[in-house]
This record gives sequence, structure tokens and C-alpha cells, in this order.
Amino acid sequence: MSFLTIERAGGIVTLTMSEPATRNAITDNSAVDEFAAACAEINANPADKVVIITGAGPAFSSGGNISTMHRCMDPAMPCEAIIADYAGGIQRLPPIIIGLEVPTIAAVNGPALGAGCDLACMCDIRIAADAATFAESFIHFGIVPGDGGAWLLPRIVGASKAAEMSFTGDALTAQQALDAGLVSRVVAADALLHETRLLAERIAARSGPALRFTKKLLRESPNQGLETLLAMSAAYQSILHKTPEHRAAVEAFEARRKARSAARRGNADE
Repeated sequence: MSFLTIERAGGIVTLTMSEPATRNAITDNSAVDEFAAACAEINANPADKVVIITGAGPAFSSGGNISTMHRCMDPAMPCEAIIADYAGGIQRLPPIIIGLEVPTIAAVNGPALGAGCDLACMCDIRIAADAATFAESFIHFGIVPGDGGAWLLPRIVGASKAAEMSFTGDALTAQQALDAGLVSRVVAADALLHETRLLAERIAARSGPALRFTKKLLRESPNQGLETLLAMSAAYQSILHKTPEHRAAVEAFEARRKARSAARRGNADE
């Protein structure tokens, strides 16, 4: 059975983690490979404009599968093998999700724990059900965030809050996550996918090329100086000005403006 259920509608791709028996754990299964295949297909398909990532069942994702960690504790497994296991497994996920060229929305339907919390942080936007919780819970098991969480979390909630979450492993409620800036909104559980899809539809109505270039700029902005980012912006604009989406938007704007002007003249003549 596949880990991901994939649905497409109106430029929106919904990736649902569908292994509720493990609370949608994303290690020691096919999760990373399936995310890699799905994201590569999305990047190659201009018709795909927005991605929603959510979980089936009561949890978003429990992160690492604790029951399979015994093999790493085995004296027969050398540290070099563990390092290779991380590099070839869960550490492939951040570049895959962050590397999506289209906007991504995490619809966090329940607990997002450890690597599950970090998976939500890999997305551009996070919307939480009111029963969702978020925990950088690795410290509870005497380990560190092995999937890039120490890079992701401070960039979203700031250094102090990220340190507090990482050193204590304490879970944030949905409201606390909203207050910390970890999520952009909290909605009732039964409205989560509806509200997320409404936002996704608003995004999908925009120019596909402009969405992809906008995401590139947002992704690069923390790593570039202003001059470099301005140069990138000009280069992207030179491409986008030639797209049919841009031409159609400008022509539609001008048509609306002419219609308003004609209406005002008509009213003045009465």
C-alpha cells in the first residue's frame, strides 16, 4: 500500500500521508521515496500550482518511527552506517519539500511531532486544526533533530522560541503555535481541508510562472544580499513580462479600467 494518496484538482495537488497505523511516521518506510517521486512530477508539470500536505487519521505525522530505532542502538551497527542511513533516508526530505517549485501548504490535522513538526516547517504556509499540536520532541528520546529541524525552526519562530521547543520537547497547542508564528491560522478540525482548499484555490488562480518565480525569490532572499536579489528579480521579470498570463492580466485590467471610465462618463451625461 502506498504511503501517499495523491489527488489533483484545479491546479491543486493534495498529498495525504496515509499510514494512520503508525500515525503517519515518515522513516523506515517508503515515505521519502514517494515524496521524492511526487515532488519531481509536480515540478515538471506546469499545470500543478499549489501543493497541500496533510495526514490521514488523527495525526499529521508522528515523525520518526520509534519502534525501528533499536537497530541504531545495536552495538553491531557502526556510527558510519547510521550516518549513511540518515543521509539516504530522512535527510533527503528537506531538499525535496523545500525544493518544490510551487507554494506548499501544510494542513496540520493533528499532532506534528519530531520530524512531523519539521515536515510542516518545510512547507511555505501552515494551517492548523484547533486540536493540532507541535513538538520538537527529539530531546525526549535523547537525540537531536536529525532531519534539519535545527535549521528550519529558528527561521520560523526565532532563535529563542526554537531553543525552548528543542531543549524541552514541550508541545505547543494550535493557539500557542499561532502566537509563536509557527502557523498562520487555526481553524476548526472539520473545516481544515475546506479552509485550506479555499486558500489553495486563491493561489491556484494566479499565474503559474509568477508563482514559481515568486517562490524562488522568497526561498533565496535569506541567503542573498539586496543587490543580488534585485538582479534576480529583474531577470525573472524579464521572463514573466513575455508570458501569456501576464499579457492576459494586463489586458483584463485595462478592459476593466475602460469600462469604469465609460460608466463614469455615462453617469456624468445623465
